[in-house]
Amino acid sequence: MNKFRPIILAAAVVLAGLLAYGVWTRPSAKPADYEGFSAERVVKDIEVISKEHHSVAHPEERAEVREYLVQRLEGMGADTVKLYQYDSLVGPKNKHVVYTFDAVDVLAEFPPLTGTEDPTYLLMVAHYDSRYSQPMPKDTVWSYGAADDGYGVGVILETVSQALKARQDWKQGIKVLFTDAEEVGMMGMTAIWENNREVFDNVGFMINIEARGPWGPALLFETCPGNEKVMDLYAAAADYPFTYSLTTVVYSFLPNFTDFTIVKDEVPGMNFSTIADINHYHTDGDNFSNISPKSIQHYGAQVYPVTMEYLTNEAYADREYFKAEDDTTNFTVPVLGLFNFSKGMYKVVNAIVFVLFLLLLGFDGVRGRIKAMKVFKSSLAVLGLAVAVLAAGELVAWLSALIAGAKFKPFGVIHGIMFDNMAMVVSVVLMVAVSVLVYVSGRKKAVRLASGSMRASASVNAVVKHADNLLYGALSLMFVLSAVLLFTLGENIMFFIPLTIATAAMILYRLTSLKLWLVLAIAFVLLHAFSFFYALAMALTIGAFGAVAMLAFIDLMVLIPMADLYLTDIAVKKK
Repeated sequence: MNKFRPIILAAAVVLAGLLAYGVWTRPSAKPADYEGFSAERVVKDIEVISKEHHSVAHPEERAEVREYLVQRLEGMGADTVKLYQYDSLVGPKNKHVVYTFDAVDVLAEFPPLTGTEDPTYLLMVAHYDSRYSQPMPKDTVWSYGAADDGYGVGVILETVSQALKARQDWKQGIKVLFTDAEEVGMMGMTAIWENNREVFDNVGFMINIEARGPWGPALLFETCPGNEKVMDLYAAAADYPFTYSLTTVVYSFLPNFTDFTIVKDEVPGMNFSTIADINHYHTDGDNFSNISPKSIQHYGAQVYPVTMEYLTNEAYADREYFKAEDDTTNFTVPVLGLFNFSKGMYKVVNAIVFVLFLLLLGFDGVRGRIKAMKVFKSSLAVLGLAVAVLAAGELVAWLSALIAGAKFKPFGVIHGIMFDNMAMVVSVVLMVAVSVLVYVSGRKKAVRLASGSMRASASVNAVVKHADNLLYGALSLMFVLSAVLLFTLGENIMFFIPLTIATAAMILYRLTSLKLWLVLAIAFVLLHAFSFFYALAMALTIGAFGAVAMLAFIDLMVLIPMADLYLTDIAVKKK
C-alpha cells in the first residue's frame, strides 16, 4: 500500500483542481432543443444584442437593441410593456468627452393568471447599454456588450420564457426591467427609482444580473443587507451554487457599482456576475466571439430555479418577507456545496473548532510530538515569509504593468495586461516549487541532526517532528488570524476553512492512525483553495496578486507538512 501513496496524493491534487475549476461541478451548456433553461437560446439573443456598439454614444444602435427587446417581451406575452424616457442626462467626463443623452428604460409585466388583483412581483433587472469608450494602454476601445450585459438580458429573457410554461402555478408575478445608461453611473436605474418609484411599490424581491468578464462561473457576489431569508431561498433552490459572503465585503472596496447598488437597501435581492477576465471587461474584447455558453448555463442553473421557487411559493406573497435584520456567513466548496450559517451559529462553529484545535495542540504537546517554542518560531517564520510573498506578488504585478505599459495600482484593479493570468499562474507554481525545496532542505537538516542516534527510528521521528512543528505553526497562525478577523470583520473563511479541515484530519489521524485522513484533508483544502483563490484573483486582478499569493502561501504551509506526514515512511526508506 505504501508505494501507492505518491500516486494517490498526486491524484487527489489533480482531481481537486479539476473539480474546483468546474470540469464536473458546473453544468454543460444545453442545446436549443432542451426542455429547460438553454444557454444556446440565450446565445441567439446575445448575437443580436452585441452586433454593434450600443453605448450612450451610439443612440441609433442603442435604439435598435431597445426595439428588439420590446419585440421579444411582447412576443413572450407580456401584459404590458412600458418605456420610461429621461431626457438630457449628462454622463461622467471621459478623456475630456462629456456624453449628453436620453435614457429609456424598458419595463414589462407578467402578472400571475389567478389570485389577488395586487400581486407581489419579482423584479428581474439587467442593463442593455454597452460600455462607452474605454482608454487602454495603447488605444481607446469600445465594448460590444456581449457579456456586459448581454448575459444579463439574455438570461432574463430565457428565464422568463421558461417560467411562463408554468404560469398557471404562479402565486407572484414577474417584472422585467431593462435599464439604460447603467455604464455611465447607473443613470437609468437612478432615474426610474427617483421619478417613478411606483414601479417598485409591489416588488418583494429582485434579481440583478451583470457580467464582469465573459468566462468562469456565475457568482452570487452580492446580496442585500439582512440577507438571512434571501440566502435561505438561494440555499433551497439554486443548482450549482457559487457564492461567498466575503465577496460582498470585498466588492465594497472595488470601484464598481451596479443597478442593484441604487436600491439594495430597500429592495431585497441577489446580484449575479461572472468575474473573468478583466481584459475583456469594458473593452472591444467583450464581443460575441468571446462569450461562454457554459458560463451562461451556470447563470441559468441558479437564477431559473430561484425564480420558480419564488413565483410558486405562497409565502413570498408577503412583500416584507425577505426584509430581515441578520446577515449570514456563507461559502461554497466544490462537491460539498453551499454552507450557510447565521452569524450566531457561525460563531458557535468557530468556537468549537478553536477549542478542538487547542485540545489537539495541547495533547500533542504533552505527548512530546511538538515543542511550544518551535511551534511559535514556525508561526513567526510563516508570518514573515507570508509578508515577503505579499511583497514579491506586488513586485510581479508592478513588473507586469511595466512590461505591458499599463498603469500600476497597488492592490487595485489593473486593465491592459494581457498575460496577467499566466503571470499569476507561473508565479504560484514557482512559489510552490521554492516552498517545497526549502521545506525539503529543512527536513534533511532535521534528519542529519538525528543521524547520530543509535535508534533506527530516529530519522523517522526527526522527519515527523519537523513536519508537525511547521504544521502546527501554520495552523496556530491561522487560528490567530481566524479569531481576529471573526471579531473584526465577521468573515474569516480564508483561514477558518483550512484550519477546520486540518484540525479534523489530525484528530482523526491521532485516534485511528489512518493516513487516509491526511490525504482527504489535503484534497478538501485544495477544493476550497483552488475555487476561492481563483475567484479572489479574478475579482481583484493582478493588482492585488500579492494579497492572493500571501493567502495561498499560508495554505501551502499547512499542505506541505501534511503531505510529508502522509508520505513519511516512503521518503525515509528511500533515503
